[in-house]
Amino acid sequence: MPRSGSAAAAGGHARAAVTVIVGEEELLVERAVRAVVAEATAPGEPGGAAAGEAAGAAGGLAGADPPDVHDVRAADLRPGDLSGLTAPSLFGGGCVVIVRSVQDATKDVAAELTRQAAAPGPDVVLVLTHSGGAKNKQLLASLASDGARRVDCPPVKRFGERLDFLRAEFGRAGRKADDGGLRALLDAVGTDLRELAAACSQLVADTTGVISQPVVARYYRGRAEATGFTVADRAIEGKLADALEQLRWALSTGVSPVLISSALAQGVRALGRVGTAARTRSAEALAGELGMPPWKIDRVRQQLRGWNAEGVARAHGVVAEADAQVKGEGASPGYALELAITSIVACRSRS
Repeated sequence: MPRSGSAAAAGGHARAAVTVIVGEEELLVERAVRAVVAEATAPGEPGGAAAGEAAGAAGGLAGADPPDVHDVRAADLRPGDLSGLTAPSLFGGGCVVIVRSVQDATKDVAAELTRQAAAPGPDVVLVLTHSGGAKNKQLLASLASDGARRVDCPPVKRFGERLDFLRAEFGRAGRKADDGGLRALLDAVGTDLRELAAACSQLVADTTGVISQPVVARYYRGRAEATGFTVADRAIEGKLADALEQLRWALSTGVSPVLISSALAQGVRALGRVGTAARTRSAEALAGELGMPPWKIDRVRQQLRGWNAEGVARAHGVVAEADAQVKGEGASPGYALELAITSIVACRSRS
């Protein structure tokens, strides 16, 4: 989520007139840009609620006429273009100039941006975005030394960070979701922030009360794999009653027992793979080696609490037997899955 850096200290005209938004998380960058533009163009008291999380230093531009808003990419600018965009209008009202991806600016354009940021016009607001990488990093340093307000939009990679993002989305809408609902939403939708934000909006609009796992499941029941993984997660976490409840719900809505068995097997295998990896290495460093996204590694590390190597080994045997039963060796796939879940929880408890 966007957060202001140390360069956002209050006071000074340049701090109010120039904001640099740093990061590659597109949804958060776009929200921060909209917040700063809303802040700059809002009438009335400066620093109003329209500024959102990126607010803090600048009020609306002076004048009764609304400011012009120019939205350009740094790579498309030629030397002198910025001066034309920030020139005073015959009709007054000032201007807001959004320059995106300033890391791609040419040397001459970067120098022009630095000069403009050091001495912005009285009715000019500059909003600059930078990916945060090494390219054109000196421009970031120059903007900071000139007092530009900085808003960081760091990537949301870890499982816990995504949970926090979802909580914030529901909180901004005045709603609450329990941990089961949040996990179910991640399972069903994935890790793309735009899709997660859209899913939150849909659930807020279409439901009432606390957003729980059954509520999420009603809207994503077509995603059978996600339902199977939800059952597996509850079993691996030792939550027997929840796991059996999710199993019965999944089977009643037509989820294939084979998919649920596969999810149990993948969950137990993940315990073994992550459990044998060095805990001193970050999830990002292990992602390529283990073939899992970092957020999945973070989740499995949380699930490993309460497990030992012997318990994981016994659970491997349980899921192998369950897979055979579900695929034809047993008379009742549902009973085989219930037995497997009970045995997996027991394996964890004995650990």
